[in-house]
Amino acid sequence: MDAMSSKHTAFRALGALGAAALAVGLAACSTTPDPGASDAPAASEYVTDGKLTIGTGEPAYYPYVIDDAPETGEGFEAAVAYAVAEELGFAAEDVVWVRTGFDEAIAPGPKDFDFNIQQFSITEERKQSVDFSSPYYAAPQAVITVEGTAAADATSLADLKELRIGAATGTTSLKAIEQLIEPSGGAQVFNSNDDAKLALESGQVDAIVVDLPTAFYITGVELEGGVIVGQLPEIEGETDEWGLLLPKGSPLTADVTAAVDRLRENGTLARLADEWLGADQGAPLLQ
Repeated sequence: MDAMSSKHTAFRALGALGAAALAVGLAACSTTPDPGASDAPAASEYVTDGKLTIGTGEPAYYPYVIDDAPETGEGFEAAVAYAVAEELGFAAEDVVWVRTGFDEAIAPGPKDFDFNIQQFSITEERKQSVDFSSPYYAAPQAVITVEGTAAADATSLADLKELRIGAATGTTSLKAIEQLIEPSGGAQVFNSNDDAKLALESGQVDAIVVDLPTAFYITGVELEGGVIVGQLPEIEGETDEWGLLLPKGSPLTADVTAAVDRLRENGTLARLADEWLGADQGAPLLQ
């Protein structure tokens, strides 16, 4: 897509996307299962015999998928998917991509994918309807604003306390505002990150909170004069961990989890965090 290509070019020019955490990489695929892996599930356990069907968003955005083309293996989550595929014993040509909406994927019921990857936070509520692998990434929260606002020069949590700070409803970002910043006027709540961003652009709020990868994307690509104020400390028990999503009770859940665990243990996750999400170039920590 031309629009996505231009965003990609603009964003890569900024440097890297700050992030702390786990991630995954694109490995050269093989038709032979990894010798350390458990026995591959029977073919009948997959959506299509002999194929690994992976779901992602429509569209899928940078830096998770480059140019909305997951089949290239370019981008953080495209790389995750192919690395897991290799661990499960699939060659690249045996990976099939399908597209789903976010809400569609987390809803109860049959699925047309073996697993889905599109920044799904692992929550107990969602576990009632779907399965998750172990985490492949954990995203810190960050405060963003635009040049010229009262928040642009903030260097501490105290500097933000009297400001209007917003986030999308039902998110870890909103909890971070309420528990860490504790603004005197209360958190400003929006239906989505897009709504929160529009409120920031219109001056309705002084700053918004999103996860750090999203913060770098929004300030680098979508906001004119975007500023990352800094990242927030971790909320105990509220780390925003992302997992591969599978149908509830999937016979593949254990094997997919084991694949993610091996990629974490052998350093692939950390290496790919640096490659696609710029883990060494994070925003300053606000305290």
